[in-house]
Amino acid sequence: MKIQVKSQKGLSTILSVVIDKKTIQLKMDERLAQLQKEVSLKGFRPGKVPPSIIKSQFGKSIYGEVIDKILRETSTKAISEKKLKVAGQPKIDLKQFGEGKDLNYELLIDCLPLIKLKPLQNIKITDYKIKIEKNIIEDKIKEFSKQYKQFEDKDEDQKSILGDQVTFDYSATIHKEKFEGSEGKGVQIELGKDLFLKGFDQQLVGLKKNEKKVVNAKLPENHPKKELAGRDAKFECKILNVKKAIKNEINDKFATMMGAKNLNDFKMMIEKQISSQYSQALNSITKKKILDEIDKIHTVDLPKNLVEQEVSLMTKNLKVEEKEKNKTNSEKIAKSRIKLGLLLNELGEKNNIKVSENEVKAEIQKQIQGMPGQEKMVIDYYQKNPNASQSLKGSLYEDKIIDLIKKKIKLDIKEIDTKEAEKIIADFNKPNIDKRQSSNTQSSLKEKSKSKKISKK
Repeated sequence: MKIQVKSQKGLSTILSVVIDKKTIQLKMDERLAQLQKEVSLKGFRPGKVPPSIIKSQFGKSIYGEVIDKILRETSTKAISEKKLKVAGQPKIDLKQFGEGKDLNYELLIDCLPLIKLKPLQNIKITDYKIKIEKNIIEDKIKEFSKQYKQFEDKDEDQKSILGDQVTFDYSATIHKEKFEGSEGKGVQIELGKDLFLKGFDQQLVGLKKNEKKVVNAKLPENHPKKELAGRDAKFECKILNVKKAIKNEINDKFATMMGAKNLNDFKMMIEKQISSQYSQALNSITKKKILDEIDKIHTVDLPKNLVEQEVSLMTKNLKVEEKEKNKTNSEKIAKSRIKLGLLLNELGEKNNIKVSENEVKAEIQKQIQGMPGQEKMVIDYYQKNPNASQSLKGSLYEDKIIDLIKKKIKLDIKEIDTKEAEKIIADFNKPNIDKRQSSNTQSSLKEKSKSKKISKK
């Protein structure tokens, strides 16, 4: 195999590759010998079909198969030998091919730019540490006490009022006809929440245990049975029990009911939860400022094909006229994402940053613990979406690089309360067309390790 650099202009390189006909013939002979063991033709015993017969019948397809394999192998080898960092998919331009001839083709490659990292120590960024006020924690606990009500039986002669919990059986009909799902046993609703059917709760107000009442209500418009959607129905209800809400005492007993060891532990849990919500938003702001500074101090030539691919990905759900209208801004955002992706990737490689499979598993486990009651949903999501784990790995990789940058720059830690935090977050979220142009930079990270598929020109 002969490899020659035919031209290099900017980030574009053209390699000329020649494979001599003897090598091709050798590959053809190897494939024919392999097929001889597999092919079964009438008049020949299995494994005894002469190669010449196989070639006469399947020669063109065998040649195409062999050439395709040679192109894949030799193009990868050519790129490796010339130590090129490929951006996107190289293209092949066949110059000469055919049985009995040398194979001559050109490999058209867009290369990743040479990244020269600038010193980071002069970058100044403010990072925020949130302090949650005691009254915020107390208000949240009061909110929980109202949300997670406890109920106790009312006297049998006491009527139901809004806020009570009513347990009842029902039998429903539409025009005196039963329908699927028309029977219910031991149904519990809290009067006033209107969670069963619209207007249903109000009609159960003023009833006592063992009383009966016919309730008129419409079935929901999104009923799974289309023929029942929005239909008027009569519900014959029998009240089994009426309970009144009792005020929760905010003490250790209530805290244990909420899954904590005691009240102090519950307060710490609430503080951690609120702090995490604010910290997530504030960290995003700090990250955005860091990325803006990294972007500002670096100049990077970008491969045209990567910009086109990123724009295409960003605008794939837009109509043609919307794509054209937003073309300039889309290109600007795409260039920023790719540039930041390349810069962060270079920082990651220079500092040997890696993300292990155990770290990915630990993060998934963290998500599971953070969504009590929905553990199965999280597990199923990652099992059914293999790309989700890869995406998570990219996010963890980027977070590690951002942590590295924070150690290298001048980071001013400022402690703030929730009011200050809300103002900072609100100011950051004010409409700004380029505010989040650097988000999702992980989509451009590890660009050079993308699958190097070859497409024929």
